[in-house]
Amino acid sequence: MEQYRSQYLDILPLDEHVPLVVRRSITITPHIIKPMLTTQKITAEQLYQTLKNIKVGGSVCQYSLRKCAEFVPLINEINELKEEKNAVILVHSYISPEIIYGVGDYVGDSYALSKNALETHADVIVFAAVRFMGETAKILNPEKDVLIPGLLDGCSLADSINAQDVRRLRREFPHYTFVCYINTTAEVKAECDVCVTSANVYKIVENIPNKNIYFLPDKLMGQNLANEMKARGIHKNIRYFDGTCYVHEEYTDEQIFKIRMEYPQVKIVSHPECKPTICDQSDFVGSTTQMLQYMLETDSKEFLMLTECGLSSRLQAEFPDKKLVGTCTLCRYMKSNTLQDILRVLKNPTDNDRVYIDEDIRLKAAQCIQAMFHYTQA
Repeated sequence: MEQYRSQYLDILPLDEHVPLVVRRSITITPHIIKPMLTTQKITAEQLYQTLKNIKVGGSVCQYSLRKCAEFVPLINEINELKEEKNAVILVHSYISPEIIYGVGDYVGDSYALSKNALETHADVIVFAAVRFMGETAKILNPEKDVLIPGLLDGCSLADSINAQDVRRLRREFPHYTFVCYINTTAEVKAECDVCVTSANVYKIVENIPNKNIYFLPDKLMGQNLANEMKARGIHKNIRYFDGTCYVHEEYTDEQIFKIRMEYPQVKIVSHPECKPTICDQSDFVGSTTQMLQYMLETDSKEFLMLTECGLSSRLQAEFPDKKLVGTCTLCRYMKSNTLQDILRVLKNPTDNDRVYIDEDIRLKAAQCIQAMFHYTQA
């Protein structure tokens, strides 16, 4: 595998004694990626004022003052423990709102959170998301204790491929640069050349010198990647694996047709994990952070958001003047994170809660992630 890295990727070999990347600040809209650093006690009324506009996902994400009063003791205890244990809580935008706005220190998409994990000075990282995101934090911070509170910490996309699959594909396609989506395990990253997120996949693939690209594991994102490179006039031979995200693959052309008939002024925003026909009909396609940024900047008031419901919750909480139409889909893995389990892992973490990665695998996976930062900064 190392021969492919040296042949097709213009980066230096990883030295375990030097920093993984040259850190560079990113200019972002403060509303979009939220460095909250929540440590102060809050009241039920304060939490309710933050969450009262959220009405998505049935009763899962709707908030009364009484419901907020049930959350507040947990929230305040968690925030006290964070200070006591020098812990930080990283939260993906798909996680439930009471976690995002109650205890989240950094909230955003996969790329932003991977940088937050790299830059934090905390001793303990609690990653309210799924296991592959916690593994990314551990790859970048091997000396830190990384905890995953979600009881369903898998991912239909990440679980669709393993390291053995990648090794087989590399033998079959020896002249290809292997590009893996961040939604993969550490073992898979260790077998690939460069990692990407939905926020930077187009830029990275465009910048890779090799014209032969094998993208994995998301089939639909691979198809969208091939279409985007063609639209940009960039010649790439792109092959892709056959994994999918069960949340994003279920959106249909019929949904878009019905919504556009009922709401002619609607703006449709979608994630690149959706089908190409969905992305082709969307007004904007991007990562969760990019989607929120687009909705903030556009004058439109009506949106159909084709991604997990957590992002809809953030829009309603932070931009109440924007109206959501249609429905969203819940991710059972992301929504398995609860305040109770965050408190549990801070108090008494088990081996199952902790992220462990073999050091040889970690170093190889770190090189894959280093390549992502390298090409993003290029």
